[in-house]
Amino acid sequence: MSDARPIDAARLWRMLMQMAEIGATDKGGSRRLALTDEDAAGRALLRQWAEAAGCSVAVDAIGSMVIRRPGRDPHLPPVVMGSHLDTQPTGGRFDGVFGVLAGMEVLQSLNDKGIETAHPVEVAVWMNEEGARFSPPMMGSGVWAGVFGEQEILDKVGQDGARLGDELERLGWRGPLAADHRSRPFAAYFEAHIEQGPILEHEGAQIGVVTGAQGQRWYEVTITGQEAHAGPTPMRLRRDALVAGARVVDRVNRIGLEGGEEACATVGILDVHPHSRNVIPGRVFLTVDLRHPDDATLAGFDRRFRDETQALCDAAGVTVEISEFWHFPSTPFAPELVQRVRAAAEGFGYRSRDIVSGAGHDAVYVARVCPTAMVFIPCEDGISHNEAENIRPEDAERGCAVLFEAVRQTAG
Repeated sequence: MSDARPIDAARLWRMLMQMAEIGATDKGGSRRLALTDEDAAGRALLRQWAEAAGCSVAVDAIGSMVIRRPGRDPHLPPVVMGSHLDTQPTGGRFDGVFGVLAGMEVLQSLNDKGIETAHPVEVAVWMNEEGARFSPPMMGSGVWAGVFGEQEILDKVGQDGARLGDELERLGWRGPLAADHRSRPFAAYFEAHIEQGPILEHEGAQIGVVTGAQGQRWYEVTITGQEAHAGPTPMRLRRDALVAGARVVDRVNRIGLEGGEEACATVGILDVHPHSRNVIPGRVFLTVDLRHPDDATLAGFDRRFRDETQALCDAAGVTVEISEFWHFPSTPFAPELVQRVRAAAEGFGYRSRDIVSGAGHDAVYVARVCPTAMVFIPCEDGISHNEAENIRPEDAERGCAVLFEAVRQTAG
């Protein structure tokens, strides 16, 4: 073990609090939607810290930011830490940003201790992980890993009507680096993150050793009935799209409840047309999110959801269109890197437990082409994607210390 206290915990916390001032909300959270001026201000602050630490800063062709500390051999691929600075519309102060600033603290602590690594060490700030303004999520890492095409992502249009490529140009983030793992391979990738759930806190664990991420399937569903006057139309003759939609929402919830402890099923958006008090709804749009760490089980959820949704809509006399918006399979992380995280936690005497990530992270796409591991720390009451999201300084220190040790060993 390199040091009982390998990082400067006070400096890490100061960086977290300073970053939280950018896009701060009235309820104590953060709002830095991807490719907005607030997102740009967060990156500008990070650039100041990186350059002050003697690191180079560059941007790739899809807008992901790369902070580099050189190694003894510039020809070796880098060991990379990363996450994101963009937030949800009513996001917290730590989702994503903890991983970026923990990575920045590792670079600064390597400097403080005069440690020279064989491999270069980098911090990646991935463009648009959240998918709140532009969908789908995890765009920067997805392009780098070859999941998405670069032009496909540049042409995405956000909820506010802005084209993603135009926003990159406006902010000066269409950089010269190739957004391609084949021309910019990594030796290894580590991502530190808050758990975004209650398991670690509930069990008194200080570190989550993430063994992989569960699979996800996202859908967009449009149910079409017939608009009619709410007064003269008898109940038995109605083709109410919202009634059918409500039954689908309940069925999605039931799939999650009946799918076992590791299952999750959510309807996150429900739009009703024409949205009038005295008109029977003629069209409903809703989103469905199904998750499970076992791909075969998730495939079973898919079949059940499609079959039962169709049957419910047929019974209600309405039509339904189901399109799969996004899918990624369950993703195991690299056993040797997972063990390195586990050993680092044990070496510091931290209470740890293995855990599967219930959320999607950039690490999920990176893991397709590069050895990958994640470090989780507890978050208060398991709350995330919420302005009330919170962590304790001592948990931030522990997670960053484990990250430091795992990266130090991997980078030689």
